[in-house]
Amino acid sequence: MALAERDGYQAVRLRDVAATAQVALGTVYKRFASKEEILIAALEQESEKLVAKIGKKPVPGADPIDRVRFVFNALTKGLLRRPNLAKALVRSLASGDPNITERVASFHALITALVMAAIRGEAAGDFAEWGGDADERERTMASILQNVWFASFVGWAGGLHDAAQVLADTDKATVLLFAA
Repeated sequence: MALAERDGYQAVRLRDVAATAQVALGTVYKRFASKEEILIAALEQESEKLVAKIGKKPVPGADPIDRVRFVFNALTKGLLRRPNLAKALVRSLASGDPNITERVASFHALITALVMAAIRGEAAGDFAEWGGDADERERTMASILQNVWFASFVGWAGGLHDAAQVLADTDKATVLLFAA
């Protein structure tokens, strides 16, 4: 995480990770086959922190739109605290590496569950299997919003727009979905 935070995606080379961690390169290779796997493990750590922070009690807000805004604001601000790391994480998520597909799906399921909890006004920690008990409409809305947020975040990581646009895009989609 420190390498990616300091110098971005390119800085996460397995030999540098081994040197930073003061372990043999073979030790790193036993656990991780690629930099994408290392970065996804970092994302999982960050996700656990997020769930610990906002997942234990109902998301604040007067209505579903306010609560969904809260979740995406928290996600975005959390990632943007370390922009180089955020760009590296986005690049890893979008890499298409088949070795991390299940872990990427787990991250997307987590975000969908946080959004579903916000829609319902419940704590995300109350959801069994990341929203397995949600109705289809809630799951679809949460999935669409999560996809809009992620796509906009990819645009931010690629330099197409600033972070405010990520939140604006997600907010527009939220308002449109709830108006429908």
